[in-house]
This record gives sequence, C-alpha cells and structure tokens, in this order.
Amino acid sequence: MQINLITKNNTWKRFALSTAALLLSTQLFAQNAVFDQPDTDFNAMLGVSGVVHPGDKAEVWGRGFKPGQEVQLMRNGQVLTGNQPVVADDQGQIRVEIHIPHDAALGLHPIIAQVAKPSAATVFDLKVSPKIEATGEDKFTLAQTPVTAGLYQVAYSAKNDVLFVTSAVGRPPVKQSQLSKIDPKQLKITQHITPAADPAREGQVMAVYGVTVDDKQNTVWVTNTRAGTVAVYSQDDLKLLKQFEHGSAPHARDVVVDETQQKAFVSSPTSNQLYVFDSKALKALDPITIPSKTRQNFAAMSLAYDAKQQRLYTVSRSTNELAVINTKTNAVETVVALSGIKNASGIAIAPEHQRAFVTGQSTDNVVIVDLKDNSILHNTPVGAGALNVAWDEASQLAYVAVRGADAVTVININGELVAHLPIGSFPNHITTDQKGHVYVVNKARGQEDESADQITRIQPK
Repeated sequence: MQINLITKNNTWKRFALSTAALLLSTQLFAQNAVFDQPDTDFNAMLGVSGVVHPGDKAEVWGRGFKPGQEVQLMRNGQVLTGNQPVVADDQGQIRVEIHIPHDAALGLHPIIAQVAKPSAATVFDLKVSPKIEATGEDKFTLAQTPVTAGLYQVAYSAKNDVLFVTSAVGRPPVKQSQLSKIDPKQLKITQHITPAADPAREGQVMAVYGVTVDDKQNTVWVTNTRAGTVAVYSQDDLKLLKQFEHGSAPHARDVVVDETQQKAFVSSPTSNQLYVFDSKALKALDPITIPSKTRQNFAAMSLAYDAKQQRLYTVSRSTNELAVINTKTNAVETVVALSGIKNASGIAIAPEHQRAFVTGQSTDNVVIVDLKDNSILHNTPVGAGALNVAWDEASQLAYVAVRGADAVTVININGELVAHLPIGSFPNHITTDQKGHVYVVNKARGQEDESADQITRIQPK
C-alpha cells in the first residue's frame, strides 16, 4: 500500500505541475479570448544560432512576425521563455535565450511557438549536438595552407598526382570563382583560372562548385550549381573543353565519373533524377530517375563510386534513403531506408568491406551500412553538422568533415572514434588519394576568419 500511495502522490504532483504550467501559459495570454482573431497570413520563421550542446544557453531568433506580436516557446507542456512573452520589435523580429539542461537528450527537439496579437502557432526544431573534445591529435600529422576565398570541393588525380579545388564567393550575383590546380606535397597553387562569363547573367561567371577527375580522358568535371549545369576542363592547362547549356543538370551538386563506362553522373538535391553525360563524347545522356519508398521525392546529395562493382551510391537528404545504381545499365538496383539518421548528406564506400558510411547533418552522426544485406551495423556520433565523408583504403579509416564542429572526426570500420581533429571553420569537403593522405577544404566564418579558406592535409603517423 505504501508503494501505491507514493505512486499516486507522485502522479498528482506531476498533474499539479502540468496544470500550473498550463495555467501560467493561459494567464500570459489571458487578455485574449481562447478563439481570438487568427493571423491568417502568418509567415514567421524561427531558428537557433550556432551549435547547441547540453548545458548551453540557446539563442533563438525569429523574423517575419508582426510588430508587437507576443511569442511563447514551449516544450512538452513547459514554458521555456519565462513569465513574460517575447514581443516582436518594429522589424517583426525576436531574439531570446533559453537554457538547455545538462541532461538534455541529443537530437532534434520540436519547439512550439505560441503566438498572440493576432494568434498563430508554429513548430521548429532545436538541435542539441554532441560535444566531442579534441582527441587523437598525436596520431596524425596535419599541414595547412591558405588557398583562396570561397573554397568548396577538392578532388585528387592519381594519374597526375595533383589536386583540383573549386571556389565560389557569396550568393548571386557570383562574380568571384576559381578552379585551382594544387601540388599535394607543397599545398601550393600551381595554376588557376576564372570561369568564363555567364551568358545568361550579366556580370556573373560560370561559378564552379562540385569537382571530380576523369584520369582516362585527362579531364576535370565541375558543377555550375547556380546555372544548373556542368563543365569540363583539361587537367593539363585548365582549358575549357565543354560548357553544357543552362539547365542540363538543375542545381547540380556533386559529380563522379565511371571511367570504364565513360559516364559522368551528377546529383541534384532539387530533383529525383541523376543527370548522366558521356565523358568521352561530352554529350548529355538520358537521366536516371530514383524512386523513393516515401511520399517525398528522392533528393540526391553526395555520390560515391565502386569501380570494381561498377556501382554508384547516393543518399537523399529529404527521404533519408540510400540508392544503388548499376553504372553499366543505369538501372536503380535498390533504394534502402536508413534508420537513425536525418538529412543524409555524405557517403563513402569501403569496397573491400562492402560497407557504406553515411553522414547525417541533422543527427550529427555517421551510420555504417552493410551493403550485403543493407543493415545498419554502427551508429556513431561525430559532432555537429556531419557533412561529408571519405574512406581511405591505406589507413583503413573514414574521415568525416564535421562542419558545425570545425573538425574532422576519424572513425574505423567498426564505427569506433579514433580522433577528433580541429582544423578551422566549416570543413566543407574531403577526399583522399587512397595512399594515406586526406585533403580537406574549409569555408569562412566571417570576413576576419584566419582559420578559413585553407586546404588541410591529414596523414596518420
């Protein structure tokens, strides 16, 4: 009986607390009727500044409110913003700090924004990320060199032992962009070009973003994301060989080349298609439509190619799926739902193990997939904003560009943490020469960021 009484008393205590919170929320909006005038054109947005860890104060921002609107933030029936609502300023903006408990669970937490004068409500996600301390620095040698503003991706040519790096500065109109050839030993630019003018946009250039090499044809393929197309350059002198017309690959992101089949494949996160090109004749082929097992469209992000199996792999940020494409036939062989991950972005393949490494930007993790049966073998937290990943055969390690954590996290084939290496602001893309050298490019956090726009070479000791 004692136990039952205690349980009953605790239940009533929880009920009383919940009731009190509800009454408090009601009192804060007591001046309004329950069913007062709704905000029929409500279009406000809310988000969180920076990375949030357990025990932090999270800075929540909002814009698009009507001046004077009152906002309360709630989670699990508890008011997070104190006894008084946050009032939108003359520009319709709000900014408020909320405390994140030390024992807060990692992951995405839906926050309810309750709005009055006039009334509305919306939900946004507050992400609590793992805080991983620097470790394993004694196991690796790092070398860094500034390159140029707006670094985006990096690719390695085994044939010529050279790196190719793309850069593009700012949002449209994009006037500054560069394709650079870099000596991987000295990390110095040996040659660079500015892309040609964009014929469809006065004053802009055909800015370059994604990059890969075709050593068989001795070419460099780049994506012109803003123009929705791709271009091909000579590895020798960076001469433009082919500029495909606007719209050939809408919002082109990544590009890879199957040298055996002489095909280039281009991903697009705004489409459910992969765009295909003849890498020898330099002409467009029929695109590949990737179905989804969800009600949403597959939105392809990173690409990874297994030359031995002649299989192309990509992941969808919208549906959190992995797709496998036969590059001989261009047939989609399978589409696999990925559990434990959200906003799937990067992918790398360990061919000798038949495993895939997939990064989740919104879940701050890497999942390792057994490609033989498509099961999830491991789920590893790697830090805030896990973006891209590369597998290095020589070291038998996966290297993850963790954009929000300003670091590269290194894990082994079993998902075990080997190192967490701070390298500077916003690591954006990563590649390897498969000989134990890993190359990372990072972007800028503001104009005075001295750690940005560098290429970093990582090598196990």
